[in-house]
Amino acid sequence: MPQHRHSVSENPGLFLGDSWESGGARYPRRPEDSGGKVMGRMDGKVALITGAARGQGRSHAVRLAQEGAEIIALDLCEQVGSVPYPLAAPADLEETVRLVEELDHRCVAIQADVRQSAQMEAVVERGVSEFGHIDIVCANAGIASFGPAWELSDRMWEDVIDTNLTGVWRTLKAVIPTMIRQGTGGSLIITSSAAGLEGFANLAHYVSAKHGVIGLMRTLVNELSAHRIRVNCVNPTTVDTDMVQNEAGYAVFGATDREGAAQVLLMLNALPVPWVEAIDVSNAVLFLASDESRYVTGLSLTVDAGLVTRLG
Repeated sequence: MPQHRHSVSENPGLFLGDSWESGGARYPRRPEDSGGKVMGRMDGKVALITGAARGQGRSHAVRLAQEGAEIIALDLCEQVGSVPYPLAAPADLEETVRLVEELDHRCVAIQADVRQSAQMEAVVERGVSEFGHIDIVCANAGIASFGPAWELSDRMWEDVIDTNLTGVWRTLKAVIPTMIRQGTGGSLIITSSAAGLEGFANLAHYVSAKHGVIGLMRTLVNELSAHRIRVNCVNPTTVDTDMVQNEAGYAVFGATDREGAAQVLLMLNALPVPWVEAIDVSNAVLFLASDESRYVTGLSLTVDAGLVTRLG
């Protein structure tokens, strides 16, 4: 059942992360509150994650499960024709389930397309039927293709915008009414990018989508704050995932392999790394999902090794 949360004035004893708040003062969580067990920051919460079959999405699912969350893992698990690298397969989604279940948490895996509203509504219905509530959404599904703006085909543009921007809107549109009815607040976390804050050559459609979701996030803050639903973005630099580590991705940087791409990317980030790991983004997602960020909304949280500051 949903866990109802109240303001301190309504409930003088309020659990917040790993602490206990009473009468305006905060104390470390007491051992007896958890029967002597270590309490996770996501205990009792359910997270819906799109693009969960591999990469950042899988990492988010595992990281939130490590902190106690139950997971609804969604992925298309089919190839999109204009994408020049292999997308996730059903076996990848099964591996995400296995990794979450190894942590003694449930993971409901669903193959669905964020570009289809009816499918997203069915995902939310299935998730609520399984768990009773949804508290966190990680709108993470995304694709990329590459080329100068004037050489992108209509299909390349439409596939990226439909997935990375409209797909985020369809995901949130499907779940927001449920979260409002629950009356327990929640956290919506959108995967934007450093490309949502800067412009990068050969990625006009991707950059446009990632800028667009920041505008969506800011609008939703004004629409949902009265319901105690927080909305934030994470904005990573290049992440070491299959979206980048492929021949088409290397070619964007004038390279033919991982090592060559790393040398180019080292020059973009302020910190001396070519890319970050998926877990670095997942730790930021965990913060935004947890009660530790209970008053954080409307934030574009960069996990970018200093790229945006360096370029700015």
